[in-house]
Amino acid sequence: MSSRLHHGIASYHAASPALVVIGNFDGVHLGHQRLLQSACEVAGQAQLEPVVLTFEPHPSEVLTGVKTGRLTTLGRKCELLLRLDPSLSIVVEPFGETLSLMSPEVFAEQVLARGLSAKRVVVGENFRFGHQRRGDLALLSQLGSQLGFEATAHELIGDAVGAYSSTRIRTALGLGDVARANAMLGRPHALTGRVVSGDRRGRQLGFPTANLADVLEVVPAKGVYAVAVDVEEATGFSRLGIGAMNIGVRPTVDAGAAIEVHLLDFSGDLYDRVLRVHLVARLRDEQRFDGLPALKAQLSNDIARTREELSTLAPSPDAHGAWF
Repeated sequence: MSSRLHHGIASYHAASPALVVIGNFDGVHLGHQRLLQSACEVAGQAQLEPVVLTFEPHPSEVLTGVKTGRLTTLGRKCELLLRLDPSLSIVVEPFGETLSLMSPEVFAEQVLARGLSAKRVVVGENFRFGHQRRGDLALLSQLGSQLGFEATAHELIGDAVGAYSSTRIRTALGLGDVARANAMLGRPHALTGRVVSGDRRGRQLGFPTANLADVLEVVPAKGVYAVAVDVEEATGFSRLGIGAMNIGVRPTVDAGAAIEVHLLDFSGDLYDRVLRVHLVARLRDEQRFDGLPALKAQLSNDIARTREELSTLAPSPDAHGAWF
């Protein structure tokens, strides 16, 4: 991935004129995928290099001072973008005060025309750019005609509710509706974290769990989920197995907040390993039980339902040994 990933426009050296697609692409959802696939087709026909221009941190975090829940980490986002087309070049431009204060005119000239050698620029229909979001497609087209590039907007695709968007997906996850979120993503939403020592209550109950810390992605509503689990290796993530994940405060045993996964048919030491857990289906709400026997009975039922839910689960053919 490193040869296609450029941290900042200064590190990108255009080998040929480019078709530049601009966006945050958090989640790389179905709308993003359609836009990028279409852009790459056009780039091939026009013999232009396809380039994705994205930003880190998320511009809204800089402009509002409020952390935006991420659907994908930067590394995961780039991985998913390159799966769409390995010929993509990805330029991750730091978004700070300098860029936030840049006028649309300077952005078009210095970043697009000079920095990326843009001959075509593709954006979403709701694209805004420049200081105080002053620039829109009309201004971008006008500037492009002066600077030697053509600007076009790709129509937003969606479902009966509306256009696919990262905001809609975050909202669905906040409600625990992973089915709706996954339908918009085109794959299960995933949480990535490092396994840390817990209180071993799961092991005492006969259901040992891997407790995840430092999760950066949006965590869905409290509850129990059927999941597919990858583990990070030296060369990337690989399939580890399936399991049941609990997100919540574990009220029956008063154990406090945790994100923990019980891997089915697995024994081994995962401490300090990084797992990527794909939330395939929601099984139930988190609830308090009348004692440990009732809790154990429910956990057994959760495992049976997990096996049923995931009985036909197949890995994505482009995941290179991981689940998705």
